[in-house]
Amino acid sequence: MTVLPILTWPDARLTETCAPVEKITPEIEALTADMLETMYAAPGRGLAAPQVGVMQRIFVMDTGWKEGKSDPIICINPMLQEVSEERQSNDEGCLSIPGVMANVSRPAQVQMVWTGLNGGRYVQSFDGFAAACAQHELDHLDGVVTFDHLMAADREALMAEYAAQ
Repeated sequence: MTVLPILTWPDARLTETCAPVEKITPEIEALTADMLETMYAAPGRGLAAPQVGVMQRIFVMDTGWKEGKSDPIICINPMLQEVSEERQSNDEGCLSIPGVMANVSRPAQVQMVWTGLNGGRYVQSFDGFAAACAQHELDHLDGVVTFDHLMAADREALMAEYAAQ
């Protein structure tokens, strides 16, 4: 496995919509293994393929590993099936916008469907931090970054903070 370089904002690839994965190949399997290795090394809890320069609808996440409850998930062509009306706000960091935390409001619970490496279809509900993480990574596949969720004044302030680093 290889630790891949992570693109940082404002790399234009972070604003592009990713293409669906047509077929699970040995290259996709190797990519997802490298993405997990990269995510753990960063250290993050989620990583989307465009963050490593691969414009395909893939992300990995493991929201519990830092607390000793590792449960990695590899999501290929993920989609939200259901979202709750209830919202939650979390301070979110992003491996592609290092050093910046932004308060983002998102649905508190989501149900997501995706394809696994074995070609099987998976459906799982997420709440709390895991829901926010899944939505954050899914955003990357649609060319959306944390800054895009903020009101103009907050976005400008955080972008200035980021640029000053």
